[in-house]
Amino acid sequence: MSKRLFAPRFGIAYRATSSLVLRAGYGITYDPFSLQRPLRTNYPVLLINNFDAPDAFYWAGELARGIPAPRVPDLGNGVLDVPGTFAVVTTPKNFDRGYLQSWNFTIQKQFRWNFTGQAGYVATRSTRQLGYLDVNQGQIIGLGNAGRPLQAKYGRTAATTLVTPFGTSQYNSLQATLQRRFSQGLQVEASYTWSKTIGYNINSDGGPNFVQAMPYFEMNRVIADYDRPHMLHISNIWDLPFGKGKKLASSGPLAHIAGGWQINQLWSFYSGPPFSVSASGTSLNLPGASQRADQVKPTVQKLGATGRNMSFFDPFAFDSVTEPRFGTAGYRSLRGPGIVNWDFGVTRRFRLTERVALHFRMEAFNFSNTPHFGNPGGNVSNLDANRATGQINRLNGYTEVTGVTNLARDGIDERQFRFGLRFSF
Repeated sequence: MSKRLFAPRFGIAYRATSSLVLRAGYGITYDPFSLQRPLRTNYPVLLINNFDAPDAFYWAGELARGIPAPRVPDLGNGVLDVPGTFAVVTTPKNFDRGYLQSWNFTIQKQFRWNFTGQAGYVATRSTRQLGYLDVNQGQIIGLGNAGRPLQAKYGRTAATTLVTPFGTSQYNSLQATLQRRFSQGLQVEASYTWSKTIGYNINSDGGPNFVQAMPYFEMNRVIADYDRPHMLHISNIWDLPFGKGKKLASSGPLAHIAGGWQINQLWSFYSGPPFSVSASGTSLNLPGASQRADQVKPTVQKLGATGRNMSFFDPFAFDSVTEPRFGTAGYRSLRGPGIVNWDFGVTRRFRLTERVALHFRMEAFNFSNTPHFGNPGGNVSNLDANRATGQINRLNGYTEVTGVTNLARDGIDERQFRFGLRFSF
């Protein structure tokens, strides 16, 4: 049974001086991972039939024989025996839900000219983090499917996934902001985060860890795929100093033309996300494990090129693995391109009468039309080259950056304009 855990939270604030405030907070809660999603479409409601070949050199079946007929579950005695070729998701008999802790300590100070600065340490710890573990994946390097524990014991070949607590994860960050409240027509805010997130695979539907074999499970404790060490945002709202009641062009025709305009801007600067350099897992022959490449150079040179037939990093810094072992390169050991983005907007209110006004708005996303590139291809086994001479025949995607990252803009990365008019009365 899952233990119930209270979720207490508390915080304190202390005003040291009229311009200096200290704040701290702490909270603890149970892991909010929902079991509904993995268990609601499970055997026998959904029948997922797995057909696995003995190893990478053989096929699982022949099309001429067709797909074997599914075995309908027998509900006669109330006990469901799961056939060996049907995947199933379940939980451990003694299910112990984990918990999360969060805490922070911040210092806030008031400066001159309406500026307020704040800096703090913000952290999160996840204990017994829930995730997916296929207990019927290979456990012994080189044995292939013969190394599946449930296959050797029961003849079971399909995935047997546990939603189970394992491992820990942690987030540590320095978060700082500098803000100028809106006064005299100007508001400015800058926020900076220096952080690191490390742990096992996040408890989501994003997929399993790199390695499911328990003897090598600690290899999964790596930087999170969404980790970006440095993030800087700068925004401002500026009423231009033109027009009636302003410092410049306060009267005459120029006041009607130049007055009433407001500019809104947001600049964003992100570090690149991590990625792995992988290799063919044929020699590893360990079902449920992702093979890492061998790193053959002590340092990996970042070339920074983007596009077809161009390398983002040194393609000869890694090599394929042809032995029954894991490669020497770490998972998510490199970082891809960072992000620079500028969003820009202009608004103006035209007063037609005392009660009627027309509001104009123009917004531009990615105003500078700066590409936001995704990570390069990382499978060294795709490389077609002569290492002795350094001659590259084809990269085949390896080290190539050929796509853009998703900024939640419906997959559109190029500059976009949006215009709007609104009447108010």
